[in-house]
Amino acid sequence: MLRRLAALSPSRLELVDDSEEHRGHGGYNPSGESHFTLRIESPVFAGKSRLERQRMVHKALGDLLDERVHALSITARVPTEDDEGS
Repeated sequence: MLRRLAALSPSRLELVDDSEEHRGHGGYNPSGESHFTLRIESPVFAGKSRLERQRMVHKALGDLLDERVHALSITARVPTEDDEGS
């Protein structure tokens, strides 16, 4: 995942595997890597809406979202934005 997200030229990238917190819930995979929280900052998000930014992340991840990832929580922002700007 990290290699694919590098295409967005992030200045900050934090990817947390939350899979274990979803044990017993839909989409849980005992081998992990099914539920993630992503915080990404990149200048490429400038001028883009929250939805456009999420679409950019989805496009970068491509088939991983269909094959491995059940849930992905995304915070995507420009480096100069605060958390409310995403």
